[in-house]
Amino acid sequence: MHNALGFPDLLRLIDERSTAFRAAIAAAPSLDAPVPTCPGWTLHDLARHIGGGRRVWAATVAAGPATAKAVVKAEAPQDREALLAWLADSTRQLLDALTEAGPDRECWVGWTDSQSPRTTGAVARHQVQEIAVHTYDAQLAIGAPQPLPEEVALDGVEEFLLTCNATTSPWPHEPAVVGYHAGGGRSWLLWLSAGGARAERLSGIPEASVLASGTASDLVLTFYGRNDLGALRVLGDRRVLERLVDWVPE
Repeated sequence: MHNALGFPDLLRLIDERSTAFRAAIAAAPSLDAPVPTCPGWTLHDLARHIGGGRRVWAATVAAGPATAKAVVKAEAPQDREALLAWLADSTRQLLDALTEAGPDRECWVGWTDSQSPRTTGAVARHQVQEIAVHTYDAQLAIGAPQPLPEEVALDGVEEFLLTCNATTSPWPHEPAVVGYHAGGGRSWLLWLSAGGARAERLSGIPEASVLASGTASDLVLTFYGRNDLGALRVLGDRRVLERLVDWVPE
């Protein structure tokens, strides 16, 4: 399936969402504020996860073809200004590594039988979504949540289906087809069967066992557990969606 965003767009969006994340950290009354969508975490914990994780991914991309994610020890500063500088440097390391590697080099990605390739371009695409969703988490923690930018969210619907849903593990229920519609003619189907789960982008509103529609941001935030299914308009057999949410492929 063709990626709607080019590699330069992905790098730009990583930078933009990282900047938005730092803005939320800078605006927080306290870094000890709890993050409602990450139970047990404070804003400082979330910042440590974002900064440390980007350094790990930078090292993983730089390593090229490998059998495991890189191991990097990184301590997040407690002081806010130092933390912001550390976060900015974490983003720079990731962007430098991706730029140096280009979009097509093989590297460890963390998935095996999805529809997403095992390349640095696929890593960049997934990183946009991870940073965007965690930026939403940080904004929610300071009482100023914003929808994911449409450009990010539209690609995020497809990226989630290809990377996180697609699998060759057997669907343990009766076969079903799940449709997703984000408006503007952007729709996707996810086929669930004994052969696993496979996704495809379509034009128009698809015919399916169940159709979930909403803004692209609402779809992505629901995929990642930030919203419940009540945030979407659901037509058809709702049980299929509920089973899909609970499904952990073997």
